[in-house]
Amino acid sequence: MEIFYVEDDEDIARSVRQYLVQNDYCVSVYPTIQEAKEALTADRPSLVLLDWNMPDGQGSTLCKWIRDSCKDLPVIFLTVRGDSRDIVDGFACGADDYVVKPFALEVLLSRMQAVLRRTGDTSTRYLSCDGIILDREGMHVRCGEEEIALSPSEYRLLLLLMENKGRILKREQILEALWDVEGNFVNDNTLTVTLKRLREKLHQPACIKTVRSIGYRMEETICRKENRRTENK
Repeated sequence: MEIFYVEDDEDIARSVRQYLVQNDYCVSVYPTIQEAKEALTADRPSLVLLDWNMPDGQGSTLCKWIRDSCKDLPVIFLTVRGDSRDIVDGFACGADDYVVKPFALEVLLSRMQAVLRRTGDTSTRYLSCDGIILDREGMHVRCGEEEIALSPSEYRLLLLLMENKGRILKREQILEALWDVEGNFVNDNTLTVTLKRLREKLHQPACIKTVRSIGYRMEETICRKENRRTENK
């Protein structure tokens, strides 16, 4: 499971990340709210750990933003603010749990596991590529922070491309998967038109590639400024 940890204290972030990595979690640390927002706009983790006092704002603001854009993403506050009023405010803005610093790492892990047992790993319902996020259960599509309205055929095409991210899909494969199963005859030009409209609605994303004379491929093209891969090895 992938964890986003929003924390500006490098020592705390390092110790928490190292402990969670040892317990088979993939952890990305974001030292500002803005960086966390950019990462959450492009991808969906299994859970967010969130400090309250950040250099560019309050963690409560980010928690409310998460609730507006992804209602079921679990959030746990990790903060020195331990007054009853702060705890109440934390839950009021949408947190699933609240842990006061200092804390034992074993306790944090158990609280995370308890939250994930209740919510499940919600990241599996989302597909993402270059800031495009598709919610398979809600059948919603977002591009950055914008929700995109797609026709049924455009949605099915995008879903097929994202489910096969990194693979070349032949035009014949796409037509068979999307339309032939319904018993409808659709000529090759329909796919061209549907893909053209999909690209327009998604603002011409570079991640949807045309493989000349063969078909199409969806692949990541944006290198995000994250520390998850190198620091978790």
